[in-house]
Amino acid sequence: MMEFRIEHDSLGEVKVPKDALFGPQTQRSLHNFNIGRTMPMEVIYALLKIKKAVAFVNHNNKTLDDEKYIAINEAIDKLIAGDYKDAFPLHVYQTGSGTQTNMNVNEVVANLANKLHPDAHVHPNDHVNQSQSSNDTFPTAMMMAAYQATNSVIKTVENLISSFDKKQNEFASIIKIGRTHLQDATPITVGQEISGWKSTLEHDVVTLNAIKQSLLELPIGGTAVGTGLNTKNGFDQDVVDTINHNEKTNYKVAENKFHGLADHSEITSVHGIFKTLASDLIKIGNDIRFLSSGPRAGYNELSIPSNEPGSSIMPGKVNPTQIEALTMVSAKVFGNDATITFANSQGNFEMNVYKPIIIDSFLESTELLNESIKSFTEKLVDGLTVNVDRINELLNNSLMLVTALSPHIGYEKSAKIAQWAEQNNTTLKESAQHFDIDEADFNKWVNVSNMTHPNK
Repeated sequence: MMEFRIEHDSLGEVKVPKDALFGPQTQRSLHNFNIGRTMPMEVIYALLKIKKAVAFVNHNNKTLDDEKYIAINEAIDKLIAGDYKDAFPLHVYQTGSGTQTNMNVNEVVANLANKLHPDAHVHPNDHVNQSQSSNDTFPTAMMMAAYQATNSVIKTVENLISSFDKKQNEFASIIKIGRTHLQDATPITVGQEISGWKSTLEHDVVTLNAIKQSLLELPIGGTAVGTGLNTKNGFDQDVVDTINHNEKTNYKVAENKFHGLADHSEITSVHGIFKTLASDLIKIGNDIRFLSSGPRAGYNELSIPSNEPGSSIMPGKVNPTQIEALTMVSAKVFGNDATITFANSQGNFEMNVYKPIIIDSFLESTELLNESIKSFTEKLVDGLTVNVDRINELLNNSLMLVTALSPHIGYEKSAKIAQWAEQNNTTLKESAQHFDIDEADFNKWVNVSNMTHPNK
């Protein structure tokens, strides 16, 4: 049988597990909201860092005595450094302001502080939450967690870009047939094709680096409705300066705290770029998936690593499973973007009460993107190879090489050559000779290397 202790809050007595670091408000939330995932630890750690900075500022402002400050600071350091996940059991689907998670953190810090310093008498509301409201601490934690997660995704995408760069150089001289509208087109090199994938991701990174700056604005100091009630003049700047000093970051005070509490358009906008990234990953993944299809009845221009058996009934089958995982993650990011967009639209007056689902959806997307892109890079792209014989077979059999003839004999005659070759199942050269094109001229004009770099 679990042993309990009796605690009380403003509503009365509550039975709390005897050894739990949390207190009565956390226990009430556990009882009332046993729904879905638990709050991401990135949010918890951000809240702890906020409260560490606030305690420092309050101590400097002489509103928090030495003993309480030392106890709070020591407790937070231990919580950040140690494995205390069980102390933060609350779920995402709770109050829409994140109040219960804010109080969970307050209670845990207070209880641990009092264990470490029994004479400090730290109170979760009066001391740990001093000069704060859930309404400003939780959105501040959202911005901090979102900013760090965005940086992590950027680094992961940059690693994929680096892998594509190596493959671009490795396959720079291999000429293949290009494709538009899923039909044969003029030649390109494998390196050029890969350069398109790489550049797409580079553009996504440029956009993310630009837009992530909006996540640096912290609404701490707004307290309940954005006015800064129960704070001292300059409190907000002092807290942000302290966070920057502690974390080696460059956050700044939100220009308008009423916006910071009621709207989360910055997080919504950044996630919109994650949606764009996801759509780009689907395109790149599908290109590789099709180009590696076969091996006998598909394009078979690329070979992907044989990571695991592809079928329970067909021996020797290899499937593009890394791409399947990547594109499923992308579908989930699309869904999270819809959730975040709707949730952001639901702010009323001075408060948005969809905060937990906004940051949870954001962090789920970043976690899935990080893990799937890393896996895709290491288990597929790094091991990608080219089937040169198959590429040459398709290239030499393509009718679209006739495009190189057009400047010399005209569009209409070139079209007739291509159509005759298709109808009579001959090579393009044989068809050109049928239309009295000299073989030497054909060889000079239809030079696939020149076609891939026509202006050099």
